[in-house]
Amino acid sequence: MKKHSLSLIFILITQFIISQSFAQEKQVFPFGVIEEIESKELSEKRTLNIYLPQGYHPDSAIVYPVIYVLDGSQYEDFPHIAGLTQFMNMYEILPKSIVVGISNLGKSRYRDFTYPSDDKQDLKAIPNNGGSEKFIAYLENEVMPLIEKNYKTDSHKTIIGQSLGGLLATEILFKKPYLFDDYIIVSPSLWWDNQKMVKDSNSFLKNLSKNIAENKAENTKYKKRIFVSLGEEHPTMHKVADKLVDSIKKLEETKNGTITLFYEPILDQNHATILHLAVYKAFEKFYKKEEEKKK
Repeated sequence: MKKHSLSLIFILITQFIISQSFAQEKQVFPFGVIEEIESKELSEKRTLNIYLPQGYHPDSAIVYPVIYVLDGSQYEDFPHIAGLTQFMNMYEILPKSIVVGISNLGKSRYRDFTYPSDDKQDLKAIPNNGGSEKFIAYLENEVMPLIEKNYKTDSHKTIIGQSLGGLLATEILFKKPYLFDDYIIVSPSLWWDNQKMVKDSNSFLKNLSKNIAENKAENTKYKKRIFVSLGEEHPTMHKVADKLVDSIKKLEETKNGTITLFYEPILDQNHATILHLAVYKAFEKFYKKEEEKKK
């Protein structure tokens, strides 16, 4: 057994050396740039992966909207959303955009995407929970200022979150709605903390209404778009998503067009496969009217 293990290790090391040698002989395919932040909010180094649209130049006067992707490491959702953005840019379905993947691998994901829970099952499943307040501060005070300082951005910002990332995106919508213009919330884990966030959604959404009212006084074009989707999931996931959507629908702002809400379950997909299609549909819905104007 020991001899077999040594042979396997030798094979893996040999394969790694060969692959590294091969990679060094080839031209690297440029797909994005990496920024690292020594985060004071999180007390650790964090990574951002950034896709720049075709034609981007730091000396150009052209500015771009920014799409922020939670679970945005190179091994998670960043390459998928950046590739989808490039494809939709190519066919002019979506405005050329900068995509920022916020890397969050490992145990820190469970800490960063959850607010503190009192539920015993939550505490057992994710004992290291409750760091969302610091993570949102990291987004607001460190990530977004870095992107706006170093890249050619306009004021329009989108956030994309799935599962626990969808929980975090919903928390931002409820508590700091001014941070983003568009919210793409996919299969949100709103069961967290015994569904407390959706149970208190009416109270949270008053903050959204207040935020919109204050900003409309300064900017008559102030609007928000919210896209919610999920696949074939546990019944509780559908129940909490329905509650979220029903609460948003009750807002006066959805009636006068200040908030545009889309709710599109995609029941031929599941929790693992839904993100790509859901984000495509979200962008298609968000920019459909603009496309119709061109025709």
